[in-house]
Amino acid sequence: MTQKKAVMSWSSGKDSTFALARAREMGELDVVALVSSSNEEYERVAIHGTRRSIAEAQAEALGLPFIDLPLPNPCTDEIYQERMGGLVKKLRDEGVGDWVFGDLFLADVLAYRKSLFEPYGVMLHTPLWGRDTTALAQDMLAANLEAYIVTLDPKKLPAELCGARYDEAFLDALPEGVDPCGEYGEFHTVVANGPGFAKGLAFEKGEVVERSGFIYCDFLLAE
Repeated sequence: MTQKKAVMSWSSGKDSTFALARAREMGELDVVALVSSSNEEYERVAIHGTRRSIAEAQAEALGLPFIDLPLPNPCTDEIYQERMGGLVKKLRDEGVGDWVFGDLFLADVLAYRKSLFEPYGVMLHTPLWGRDTTALAQDMLAANLEAYIVTLDPKKLPAELCGARYDEAFLDALPEGVDPCGEYGEFHTVVANGPGFAKGLAFEKGEVVERSGFIYCDFLLAE
């Protein structure tokens, strides 16, 4: 079977890590690179706030090139669509007609992605789509995923959980109604080790700050 060239939309978190592993297992796609959007002013992965240097180190551990899409701060949806569209077209012209995402069940998010990508003739893949997130969280822990909470919404869960390891203790501490995978944006993670990593990354925990109503824990690559 001839594999189709694809790229992985990379957030630096657990869902991207597991979706990439699943895409590789399925065998239909040849994932040739990771693509991240970053804040060009602060050099951090969009939404998660992970340092871009960590995302680059993750790509190296996974044996894949890293493609950065810099975005201004702040970034309007019009600017995002223009820059992302330019990258999608460039990669499509280079033979990459498939993109992989770690989306789990938010139909409006997937519909937005399709509206942006499909006009370029690009096929979207969501290997984790529809999975029960309670079971998925357990599968992640069983696979020895090492991840940490890099940002959270303090309106949804305690601020002191920011920086915690994503493990059974964290899941047990989640308030009722919080998705165990954080699919509603309650929290985001950064991965130090997991399926596909040639070696794990060592992090140092930095300062915890509040920005725009969210709590962020800064992680750095250990020397």
